[in-house]
Amino acid sequence: MAYDTPEPFKVDIPERALIDLDERLRRWRPPIRIEEDDWAAGTDPDFLAELVEYWRHGYDWNRCQETINRFPNYLVDIGKQRLHFIREPGTEVEGAPRPMPLVVTHGWPGSIVEFLHVIDQLAHPEDHGGDPLDAFDVIAPSLPGYGFSGPPIRDDGTQGPIGPRAIGKLWHTLVHEKLNYRRPYGVQGGDWGAVISSWCAFDHPAKDEKDEWRSGVAGLHLNMMGLRPGIDLAKAKLSADEQAWLAKVGPALDDKVAYQRIHATRPQTLGVALTDSPVGLAAWIAEKFQAWSDCKGDPRSRFSMDLLLDNIMVYWLTGTAGTATWLYRGVTQQHPRGLPPGEKVTVPTAFAAFPADLAPAPPKEWIERCYELRRHTVMPSGGHFAALEEPKLLIDDIRDFFRPLRFGAAND
Repeated sequence: MAYDTPEPFKVDIPERALIDLDERLRRWRPPIRIEEDDWAAGTDPDFLAELVEYWRHGYDWNRCQETINRFPNYLVDIGKQRLHFIREPGTEVEGAPRPMPLVVTHGWPGSIVEFLHVIDQLAHPEDHGGDPLDAFDVIAPSLPGYGFSGPPIRDDGTQGPIGPRAIGKLWHTLVHEKLNYRRPYGVQGGDWGAVISSWCAFDHPAKDEKDEWRSGVAGLHLNMMGLRPGIDLAKAKLSADEQAWLAKVGPALDDKVAYQRIHATRPQTLGVALTDSPVGLAAWIAEKFQAWSDCKGDPRSRFSMDLLLDNIMVYWLTGTAGTATWLYRGVTQQHPRGLPPGEKVTVPTAFAAFPADLAPAPPKEWIERCYELRRHTVMPSGGHFAALEEPKLLIDDIRDFFRPLRFGAAND
């Protein structure tokens, strides 16, 4: 069945899938332990055993399913690409511009679960002590190959990896053609969401060459650097801060991004393990929530077991743990992979630097090589999963940044 226009969708996982999961959890085989400090060699075996025990005896998927279904969910086809998204219309205020559309994009190993606790606050600020004039029409898609979206579809119609620039084009088509917005919109993201949002802003700015408004991206909010400058590092004149950052960022990432090489080079092999073993999937994902968050070594200090499992379950129950890794291969096949030399994203941009992200945040002058930077906020706490770790800090920064840009969204 084709969905040429958005069709309402409800998450409804059959009971047999939950029974199958319980049987697999009951039969899981713990690995032989490496005798090192807790998480030094990967997911801590004691933490994993505790997580599985709670998964079997304390976790309730139906609670998460009901939370997702409280929002308006949809499926739509863009060409052969099936997309799932949540769209929560914002509060309208008489005599004021209509709420600005805002596309919030997750990354790996996240999902729409990252935004379930902030969507209502962004769409209906007056219900959370805020000003209704700050309301957004919130659009939260599942990336192709993730969760309730279909597997990625290449330009030739075959199933396989696609890059973040292609997804940015899908987002613009979703907003402009499938949801029929004729006013400028905002984009926000971290991780892959930062890369996708950046390409969307680069390719579809709300102002054309004549500086006239059109349906496109009016503002870009990032909580991770999405693109690299189109410069020759050997020839570019770098500031002292940039040189110090570049010297630090390489070693800082050495032991944190090995997974990217596996995702990019052997996703089909890895996908077998992640799709067949729920505990293997949990270990693969939980390690990132520990290593990339402001948790001081213990993920339980930032994330409840329920929250960790909600996110893992979206991958497990949809069978998308394998296809979710394809994006890492897709970006290697994207040409050009980065910004063209001498070009930058011209859309007004905000950057929120959370201190415990997987890599140290770049200095302002590096960000300015890629973006029209209008706002730069150094956050006091938080890490890679900003919407989960520090939702208030993130929401306040988004609102403050977009407030002066809303005039461009006054009319359809």
